[in-house]
Amino acid sequence: MLTLEDVHVSYSGSEALRGVDLTLSEGELVAVIGPNGAGKSTLLRTISGLVRRSVGKITFDGHDLAALEADEIVRRGIIHVPEGRMVLGRMSVRENLLLGAYSRPRHEDSAKDFDYVLTLFPRLSERLDQLAGLLSGGEQQMLAIGRGLMGRPKVLMLDEPSLGLAPLVVTTIFEVLGEIRARGITVLLVEQNAERALAAADHAYVLDLGSVTAHGIAADLLKDERVRNAYLGI
Repeated sequence: MLTLEDVHVSYSGSEALRGVDLTLSEGELVAVIGPNGAGKSTLLRTISGLVRRSVGKITFDGHDLAALEADEIVRRGIIHVPEGRMVLGRMSVRENLLLGAYSRPRHEDSAKDFDYVLTLFPRLSERLDQLAGLLSGGEQQMLAIGRGLMGRPKVLMLDEPSLGLAPLVVTTIFEVLGEIRARGITVLLVEQNAERALAAADHAYVLDLGSVTAHGIAADLLKDERVRNAYLGI
């Protein structure tokens, strides 16, 4: 469904991604783990068209994404939920959610998607008219994911969704990721909580200094001593 081949990205002459190969199949959850500064966020920003690659090819549903701007990539079905949530604080929860459907044709009814998001995150239904900037960090993360789902993604990319959240909220987020995947939405997850990410994923990639240093079935990587020692603190 989504393929990266030999992707390189440079910032001011320094390579942030070095020959990255990655494959994402329809309906699976793929995790990308690695230390801070490994290039994980750059990877998602490159796929979503916010950062231009210097070398390599990114193909989605058989089409090269090279010539597409970020808004067109969204319309093709790749939705990026960035690190830091980036909700619009002076807009209500309702307005933030509805904004997530901006790229869809106007004749499409978003009511079912709106109801689905509130089913996933009942707490948001209690705060629809509240300003997003007044929500807790966990609630803002729920809103950011819900806003992404309003675009009806074929691929939902999540950057550090558990960062800075209380353990109970992290559990909720990962339970929701499982439900999203069960609905057939393909998920690409960048996550600092490597153990939770590997436990939830089908396949996983380890990124370090911009290069893929390991990849395979997530359950196998979770048991790999090198991965556990280097990235799980075990």
